[in-house]
Amino acid sequence: MGADRIVVGSLAGAFGVRGEVRLKSFCAEPADIALYTPLETAEGRMFRVLVITGQASGALVARIEGVETKEQADALRGTALYASRDRLPGLGEDEFYHADLIGLPVHDTGGAELGRVKAVFDHGAGDLLEVQVAGSSETVLLPFTRETVPTVDLVMGRIVADPPDGVF
Repeated sequence: MGADRIVVGSLAGAFGVRGEVRLKSFCAEPADIALYTPLETAEGRMFRVLVITGQASGALVARIEGVETKEQADALRGTALYASRDRLPGLGEDEFYHADLIGLPVHDTGGAELGRVKAVFDHGAGDLLEVQVAGSSETVLLPFTRETVPTVDLVMGRIVADPPDGVF
């Protein structure tokens, strides 16, 4: 989608039989996803209206434009929702959108390249960077903490890491 779009959530199928969807929000405040409309899919489908109607286990429940039946909602299962970066709030110091980290080279404190960020995961106990090891198909998980990742320089396009012994 490009740097002007950020994934803010994904559709997780139908909730009930009247076209409501289960919605996984990736926003700091989950319900804020409704503030960032219009939302777009990778294929270019636009959802100009999204109304949060409730909560379900691990997800929000919502009505979205153009989805009227359970079958339509189920057909969207797994669909990522993108918002225009200019609709999103500014970030504070030491805050980053995951999309800005993916692809950045990771160097050790001595300057040697360790690899590149392949993905960012948040499993509830803190973010993890999945780093594709330089010159290998292997990946490692690196805790995204100030201690392990003391520097993220988006202007220079690099991350400096001080990984625990044996990670790389």
